[in-house]
Amino acid sequence: MREWQVKRRERTRQLIELGGLVAKADLVELTDDDRAALYGAFLTVAAKLRGPDGAQALVLFRRKGKRAFEAELAKDKPSLG
Repeated sequence: MREWQVKRRERTRQLIELGGLVAKADLVELTDDDRAALYGAFLTVAAKLRGPDGAQALVLFRRKGKRAFEAELAKDKPSLG
């Protein structure tokens, strides 16, 4: 497979995964699939990350995301009791 094909597949996979996160966060339903609203929300987050407290915001976003992933994993695990 050519290098450009590999890169294109990797990029496609990344975009699909990012779209999955948008859906997982219920943003599609919460905005009634309004692309302008979603884009505006992403621009707001990007501005926050570029601001003077961007590093701190990233830490908080990451922590919240990790907790959500962990909670989802715990919910999906079958209980032994």
